[in-house]
Amino acid sequence: MKSDKAKISKLKAEIKSLREENKALKKTSVNKDSKPKVKSPAPFAQIFKKAEETVGNYFNGLKFSPSKGTIEINEERYVLVRASALSYDFLNSFIQLYGDRGEDEAINIAKNILFDIAHVIGLEDARNFHKKMKLKDPISKLSAGPIHFAYSGWAFVDILPESKPSPDENYYLKYKHPFSFEADSWLRAGKKSKVPVCIMNSGYSSGWCEESFGIPLTAVEISCRAKGDKHCMFIMAPPNKIGQYLKLDKKKHADLSVTIPSFLERKNIEEKIKASLTEKEVLVKEVHHRVKNNLQIVSSLLSLQADSINDKQARDKYLESISRIKTMAIIHEQLYRAKNLSKINAEEYFSELVRFISETYNVNKKVRVNLKIKVKDKLIDIDTAIPCGIIINELLSNAFKYAFPDNRAGEINVELRSVVNPNHKCRLIVSDNGVGIKGKINFKNPETLGLQLINSLAEQLDAKLDVKRDKGTCFTIFF
Repeated sequence: MKSDKAKISKLKAEIKSLREENKALKKTSVNKDSKPKVKSPAPFAQIFKKAEETVGNYFNGLKFSPSKGTIEINEERYVLVRASALSYDFLNSFIQLYGDRGEDEAINIAKNILFDIAHVIGLEDARNFHKKMKLKDPISKLSAGPIHFAYSGWAFVDILPESKPSPDENYYLKYKHPFSFEADSWLRAGKKSKVPVCIMNSGYSSGWCEESFGIPLTAVEISCRAKGDKHCMFIMAPPNKIGQYLKLDKKKHADLSVTIPSFLERKNIEEKIKASLTEKEVLVKEVHHRVKNNLQIVSSLLSLQADSINDKQARDKYLESISRIKTMAIIHEQLYRAKNLSKINAEEYFSELVRFISETYNVNKKVRVNLKIKVKDKLIDIDTAIPCGIIINELLSNAFKYAFPDNRAGEINVELRSVVNPNHKCRLIVSDNGVGIKGKINFKNPETLGLQLINSLAEQLDAKLDVKRDKGTCFTIFF
């Protein structure tokens, strides 16, 4: 007896639960009307009738689960987005964000973004729907588009009789969206647009059709209720053909002024700019290469001239000039090889520079040169590299020439380090353990060309120069 009562009680609870679930399902079910979901020319009537059945079955599986934050249709998760957020509000926000560029440019930026997003969504929705509903032929794939479009709240589609949706370059579709969500958002806001606003409608529909037929397609809105026209009307065709169709329509509508959206147009523009930049980089690299070659020619001519000079002092002046020219040639060679045309690798540059100067002046190989590069940023900009390189050239060549007389052995240290200093980033040290600089020298106003160059270049770098002459010579430059 007790077990029967328990069973009855359990059944009543289950009945109550089913009633509540049924009530909830009624509230959340799609309130479908019996009217057609697309308007099409008579030859397409049977195709779209079948498509309505296919898409209708798909949307029968609608489930709302607010407790999980999910909306599902046929085991696919969906999201609801307020229509105006993707139209009037979106464009208005861009007008405010890009106010400094003017309203027209702001709207164009927003329209490009909306078209690209919608086109991708159209492509992916079509691909997913075709797979899930096992649609194989292009016609059944394409015909499901307008029905899916209507069910998902974009717009009702009215396909006009002159349409010829063939799977080739002659594809042509002319249609209306009587209840476009985009135009509707403007009308509900009580606003009037200067241009057609149904950008996402254009992008989504062309994306779906492109995926269905496997050919590139774009769509253009030629009239729009948001700007006071009677209809939201569109033309869809391959991008290379749509201009012709628009010209024909312009004869009928003298005031027709539209832009042709192209899927990922900004990407194409970026690729063109990138190609142009690459071309310019190649040209600039070639310029650096030729400058380097010309400097080497000048250097070679001076070397030939130096070989014929018997006067040692005059010959040394030539060698100094050759060394300075070579310092600049090395810079241009580095730029020719570098990926970055405004910066070069500090370690590679200074290593090559020190090696060249050592080979030029260290004839008897008795002087050892130590190079240390410890900087945070391995790349150094040209405006710093050139004066810094010439300073190293002057200091290092002077050390070879004067610090170790009578072929004595010695050591030269060249060090570039990063420093923690509010005024400077690097510290350059060129020091030797030679005989040191003798006599009184005004380092702030020197008489020799080499020291004048060092001072001038230090000023160019906004650097601080310090000289010590005990136990050899040590030049320290903060820049």
